[in-house]
Amino acid sequence: MIRNPNINSIAVFSGSNFGAHEDYIEQAKKLGQSIAERGQRLVYGGTTKGLMGVVADAALDAGGEVIGVITERLQARGHLHPKLTGHEVVSGMRERKARMAELADAFVALPGGLGTLEELFEVATLTQLAEHQKALACLNVRDFFAPLRAMLTHATAEGFMKIEHCDMLILEADPLTALEQIDQWQAPTVTKWIGQPGS
Repeated sequence: MIRNPNINSIAVFSGSNFGAHEDYIEQAKKLGQSIAERGQRLVYGGTTKGLMGVVADAALDAGGEVIGVITERLQARGHLHPKLTGHEVVSGMRERKARMAELADAFVALPGGLGTLEELFEVATLTQLAEHQKALACLNVRDFFAPLRAMLTHATAEGFMKIEHCDMLILEADPLTALEQIDQWQAPTVTKWIGQPGS
């Protein structure tokens, strides 16, 4: 499949821990390798910790370009990955998320905790509001994101979001397939408001 030429930079949100199963590490490696082999740049949180370090190392080992965006506090604690192609230091988490979103043409969330989920929902909300039109995928290793899909489906059934916004989130367990689906992704064309005026 031919890669979408408009998607040159993938931001990856991921846990700063490794998770309880080796599958998480293996699929993070495959994602980093796949991004590099497709000639895309990896943008991520800049540290060596957990799956963040795994995906960065895999992309670097495959000859890819890796840009880290790290906070001043984490840099001061010695968390900056020493082998990155480039990095930026920002004042805090809000600036970090904003800069990663600016640098990215699309997003992939690996399994993770609060920070990963917050980053994912922020970019999804920006897509819902049409503030950007960037694809977003969840690497659904061990069905990690199935409860999230169920929650979004429930929110849709209860009248809090439209099905187009529920379905815009790609859930795929295989890294290369997820990236190929990002190539084909189309932004929703509906507004977020249900049964009331909106534009």
